[in-house]
Amino acid sequence: MKCPKCQHNSTSKVIESRPLADGAQIRRRRQCEHCGYRFTTFEMVEVTPLLVVKKNGTRQEFNREKLLRGIIRSCEKRPVSLEQMNQIVDQTRKNIESQDNGSHEVSSAIIGENVMNGLKDIDEIAYIRFASVYRQFKDMNEFYVKMKELMDNDASQDDE
Repeated sequence: MKCPKCQHNSTSKVIESRPLADGAQIRRRRQCEHCGYRFTTFEMVEVTPLLVVKKNGTRQEFNREKLLRGIIRSCEKRPVSLEQMNQIVDQTRKNIESQDNGSHEVSSAIIGENVMNGLKDIDEIAYIRFASVYRQFKDMNEFYVKMKELMDNDASQDDE
């Protein structure tokens, strides 16, 4: 490590180490063995960004806020709390990370399915709204088929 004062490239001695509040970083007090100057460094794990492969083949970095905005739009005027919406986003991210095979890429289809599964358990109207945008229903018939499928699932669960 290069000393910020004398610019000497010698080793520095670690005097004190402690994790920061979030536990994702370590603060270290160091002392240059050449000039004796003390300075602070911060160490953290380098995280490779998660890339989303869109339907058209383009890639973009996973954006938690963008996903949350889409869920918020589908939940407008519905009894779904912001906490529940955040939980859907967090659970979706956990599911993606647990399925990661080292490529650090995920299909937007997998993200959409995860969100729909989360919404289905919380609010069926929000689920249908999200599905109508995500699945890009072409006409009322496609929309009706999905609604009927959802109602049939509910009826079969009520019989159990």
